[in-house]
Amino acid sequence: MIEEAELRDYLASSGAFLEGHFQLSSGLHSPNYVQCAQALKNPFWAGRMGAALAEGWHGPKPDLVLSPAMGGLIIGHEVARAFGVDFIFTERENNMMTLRRGFSLEKGAKLIIVEDVFTTGKSTLETAAVTAAAGAETIGAMSVINRMGDRTLPFPALSLLRLSLTAHPPEKCPLCAAGLPLVKPGSRKFA
Repeated sequence: MIEEAELRDYLASSGAFLEGHFQLSSGLHSPNYVQCAQALKNPFWAGRMGAALAEGWHGPKPDLVLSPAMGGLIIGHEVARAFGVDFIFTERENNMMTLRRGFSLEKGAKLIIVEDVFTTGKSTLETAAVTAAAGAETIGAMSVINRMGDRTLPFPALSLLRLSLTAHPPEKCPLCAAGLPLVKPGSRKFA
């Protein structure tokens, strides 16, 4: 396992914690952003985080690990390695989450969805919908960081670190009102 204080120190030293004015994938604005790609670029730490998530799981072993691209790719792969199962991912095509690249899900397969950060749960739920449409079952979800606040997912979820970070609708954003430049660091395209 990884102690919370050790993980916080590593995330800070890796440059994963950012401050400024950010548009999150949800469309909300925040003075804080967690760029897990900065933390996951280190193979040793990515492996440790993946192993810690798998070790912390108390449900059944999955048949497969599935992640939404882009943020979940590295950590999903490392969780799959720790479980000793295959890893595949979903991608957005025409603004819809889908399986591509020849990936498919077997009917009845039990899988865990893995992300870098849970913010609103939207990508996780869209990925779970792909799972359900294929006749497979999402038995849980995992992330390095959970910043969902009081929101929950409809299946068991595990995160290494829970953060309470401020987020505002754009029309009520004090950073916009102050005229601070907006940065869109996430992978989701905005209309």
